Amino acid sequence: MVAKIDLITREVIRGGLEYIAEEMGIILRNAAYSANIKERMDHSCSLFDGTGRMIAQAEHIPVHLGAMPLVVKRVMEHFEGEIFAGDSFIVNDPYLGGTHLPDITIITPVFYQETLVGFSVSRAHHNDIGGIAPGSMAGNATDIFQEGLRIPPIKFVSKGVINK
Repeated sequence: MVAKIDLITREVIRGGLEYIAEEMGIILRNAAYSANIKERMDHSCSLFDGTGRMIAQAEHIPVHLGAMPLVVKRVMEHFEGEIFAGDSFIVNDPYLGGTHLPDITIITPVFYQETLVGFSVSRAHHNDIGGIAPGSMAGNATDIFQEGLRIPPIKFVSKGVINK
């Protein structure tokens, strides 16, 4: 059953969720060492509900935001039944919703009273992830592996513990 919410309350909730996404971006930028993130602001942050629908986004990079729903769905499918509080996932695979290899996405599930209610997602451009050209921007690449490290969906934090 879905509760009815009046328009004013709905707008307050929407604004609050967008503010959270904006704050995520501010914190990401302030914590970053990369000039791409800190100075160029080549990053994006958003919030998703428990079904993988985007519910809020910061005013960041449109191409990042447009591809995020696909990568969240792919991670949900890949780890179905294996998503727990304290987990975090990393992925940059453009065939699964990434934009290009230097844009690395972190997806963290959000739980309320042991129920998955959503995901916080950030995507940021990293300077160099390998490949045949400095900066991982190989215009002459003939294979994706020449562009750098391709990261499939990986659970890199499991129930609060970093996987080594």
